[in-house]
Amino acid sequence: MKISNKDVIQSYIVTTARYDFNVYEKRILYRLVELCQPQLKGQKLNAKFSINPDLWNNRDIKVPISYLLNNDEDKHHSRIKNALGRLNEKKFVYEDDKIWKPIRLIEMPEINKYSEFVEFKIHHEIFEAILNFSKGHRKFELVTAMKFKSTYAMRFYELFSEKKEPIIYSIENLKIMFKIEHKYKKINDFLRSVIEPAQKELNEHSPYSFEFKALKTGRKITAIKFYPVYIPKNRDMSVEENKLKKQTSPSWSLDKMTIDYLKQNYYFDSKEINSNIDLFKLAEKELDFMLFLSKMKRICEEKNNPKGYLINSIKKQLKGKRGK
Repeated sequence: MKISNKDVIQSYIVTTARYDFNVYEKRILYRLVELCQPQLKGQKLNAKFSINPDLWNNRDIKVPISYLLNNDEDKHHSRIKNALGRLNEKKFVYEDDKIWKPIRLIEMPEINKYSEFVEFKIHHEIFEAILNFSKGHRKFELVTAMKFKSTYAMRFYELFSEKKEPIIYSIENLKIMFKIEHKYKKINDFLRSVIEPAQKELNEHSPYSFEFKALKTGRKITAIKFYPVYIPKNRDMSVEENKLKKQTSPSWSLDKMTIDYLKQNYYFDSKEINSNIDLFKLAEKELDFMLFLSKMKRICEEKNNPKGYLINSIKKQLKGKRGK
């Protein structure tokens, strides 16, 4: 299946979680992240894909096996089977200031050999972690992420995508994050085998790379300071164009039902909606906005400036709600 390039949004919890995947396992994870994007925007999935909650709110996933391969030339179906089997055995370790919790990443993988579909379950907390933006998120180009040959390059790509400020990671934390605590006892081996190859691959293929400086405690290197680097020549300009289009499209920020109602009943055009986008977003958040719009429709129709009256009415309603 051809991969159309796009910026995929990945929860920072997923980005910084502790796990050790091979390349095919990572590609399945990327596809999971991509598959969950429409859930954030209230969009429907393509008919070939499905995400359905079960009685316990876990998700049943069904996708074409070609969706999990790198491109049309990638015929390694056996590697997808192995990757699904390995993911079924692995646990996603989530840890923050309050919680430590290992969760099986996928369950009950099944490939239908006659229809070429893959089915598996993901735990509801995995699904929520993928969509959890409470600790920020990273955007990365899907095609770029899918073609990396090194899992370390993949991880650093996620960490530094769209990041501008320097960041310091201790050697210990990096090893824990990559789940290689017992490898590379010598720091120079860690730099040569993990940091430098990842940097080289990012420089060659990615719009986001890094420079780094080893930091010492006494005579021992204990941390690395990373300086994010943006490489414009490696950026897919079609993704950049789509990004700009989304920024000028109200559908990127508002529920489609709200947009349609404003256009069909109040005769707003896209430009007028964008001019008041912050107000409409706030109304969606704090009011039963569709109910409010329907109640105001007849009142506004009798006014000389229905749109202006509606805008002022929304502001008054929001002010009254805050005053309570």
